[in-house]
Parts: sequence; C-alpha cells; structure tokens
Amino acid sequence: MSYEAVRKDYVKHVLEESDCLENPIEMLENWLNEALKETQDANAMTLTTVSAEGKPSSRVVLIRKLDERGVIFYSNYSSKKASELKENPNAAVNFFWPWVERQVRVEGTVIKLPEAESDAYFKSRPRESQIGAWASDQSDEMTSRDQLEKRFQEVTQKFENKDVPRPEFWGGYIIQPSLIEFWQGRASRLHDRIKYEPFENRWKFKRLFP
Repeated sequence: MSYEAVRKDYVKHVLEESDCLENPIEMLENWLNEALKETQDANAMTLTTVSAEGKPSSRVVLIRKLDERGVIFYSNYSSKKASELKENPNAAVNFFWPWVERQVRVEGTVIKLPEAESDAYFKSRPRESQIGAWASDQSDEMTSRDQLEKRFQEVTQKFENKDVPRPEFWGGYIIQPSLIEFWQGRASRLHDRIKYEPFENRWKFKRLFP
C-alpha cells in the first residue's frame, strides 16, 4: 500500500471566530461531548511527557474529568509517565476525533489530584479494575503473563469480601492548561486553527495558518 496516496478532504464542519467561546475549557467540553455521541473512545487522548534528559514519550490515556482546573486523568505513580512528570511537570495531550474531523491540543503543567478525589474515583471503578491497579507494577519488566495473572489472583483473595482500598501508588493528575488549540479539518488542507492562551486573567484566542 502506498501511504503517499492516502488522501481525505475534510468537509463536515467549519470553525469561525463567532463559534469560539470565551472559555476554551467549556469549548473543549462541548467538542468532547459531541464526539462522545458517536463512540465512547472519544475520551482517549495522547499524553506526551518529557524526561529530565529531554526525551519525549507518548501514550494513550483516558480523560476522566474536565473542569475549571483542567484535564484530569489517573495513573500509577510509579509508572514511566509519572516518573517523567515528577522530573518535568510540563506535558501535552492531543485529542483526535476523525469522525468529526477535529483535533484539540492542550499544553500545561501537571499536578497531583487531591487524595480525597482520587479515593472517590477509585471507589467508583469496577472491582476488577481496582484489583488490577494493585496487581500491576506499571512500566516495570515482568517475567511472563503468568506473573501478572498470579498477582491478580493473589490480590483477589487478599480482598475477598472486603472493599478494595486505593493504593498509595495510584491516583489522579490535573493538567493545568497554558494553551488550548482547536483544529477543524477543512477542504483543500485549508484547516481552521484557533489557539487560546491566558491573557490578563482571561483567555485570548487567535487564528493560525494551517
């Protein structure tokens, strides 16, 4: 297959300045909700972190909450991404929704979510997911799949007939945005790009060349 020959013209929507809200977090929420109408996978986002040595790494995680503080997701605090966030709290996420021909980029600094909120979210998770969090030393090497499944069974037995508490090594993060950019696909590669940045205690947006 020739990747050079793959082409698509984007014609579903437009993004005019008159469509832009004063608060880009509210606008992101609107776009996310529209995308979620077609598939639950719309809450997936690519998270990029950077190590102390300046090496970037990316992976797909799920947004679990969006409010005035920013974008919230959860992770093992001993994972690769968590280690990099501890070294360098600057991060970026990218949402891509091809079925509505849209993308959103968010850049900002990351802080840990308050423990009480992490506790509440962990309690809401399916029991199997709670057990899975205990069973996995995320990003560490393991000898075989059997090792993971054995741990899962051990944790299952440990908490049999008990509530599964949140591990101290697991919890939430808030990406506090310093930039939010909305991308709307348009015909002939003449895409719409609107970038928001903070300005005098409010948000200011500008249009960018595609």
